[in-house]
Amino acid sequence: MIARVLATDLMKLRRKAIWFLVFLGPIGVIALQALNFGLRYDYLTNLYKDDLWGVLLENIHYLSMFALVFGMTIITSMLANIEHQLNSWKQVLALPVSRISVYTAKFILSFLLLLVSCSLLAVLTIVLGLSLQFGSDYPLVVIIQKSFYPLLAALPILALQLWLSITMKNQAIPLTVGIVGTIFGMFTKAMPDWLIWKWPTLINQAKVPEYSVYAGIIVGMFLLACGVFDFLKRDVN
Repeated sequence: MIARVLATDLMKLRRKAIWFLVFLGPIGVIALQALNFGLRYDYLTNLYKDDLWGVLLENIHYLSMFALVFGMTIITSMLANIEHQLNSWKQVLALPVSRISVYTAKFILSFLLLLVSCSLLAVLTIVLGLSLQFGSDYPLVVIIQKSFYPLLAALPILALQLWLSITMKNQAIPLTVGIVGTIFGMFTKAMPDWLIWKWPTLINQAKVPEYSVYAGIIVGMFLLACGVFDFLKRDVN
């Protein structure tokens, strides 16, 4: 049943700017780093000659985690706004599919769109490093971690933004929360580990990035369940 709802939602995305945003995020992050290293190539390569790939990955990770949180804000808002703009929630919920399937499909689709972005980021990271002549012995495992761990760690943010976007017709509120959260995330490194906006940085007192990932998955599923429960009871216009 969820697969059928997913297929329907995918059809609604045809000719939507959301696909442009999916590719814009990783391309923009890589382009900024290409410009950064391109303009200061000799200086940076001499300064970080012992760990060129490591420095590149850290710079990309720093930019990409903010792009990811902001992307979650825009994508969830656009997915929900398709129904809000057309006033079609009642028609959607009148179909022979459960509310759980409708809500869960929106979450899965949001996650899959962001997964495409993260996959593209991983590929472009390798392409950039090779283009900058950092050597062919690129740290594939670290690249995968830096590309996909933040997405898993940020699942609570995704669940929260989807919850707000679906239950509020005025998208100014979810967008404001998302933008403030993105800005707030820039200053969370020294803040308590329980803040969900800190988790995409993969920084914690234990210095184990996987802890942020585990926390993100567990809390993300909890917030998703809360959103589904609220959606079951709410009269969505």
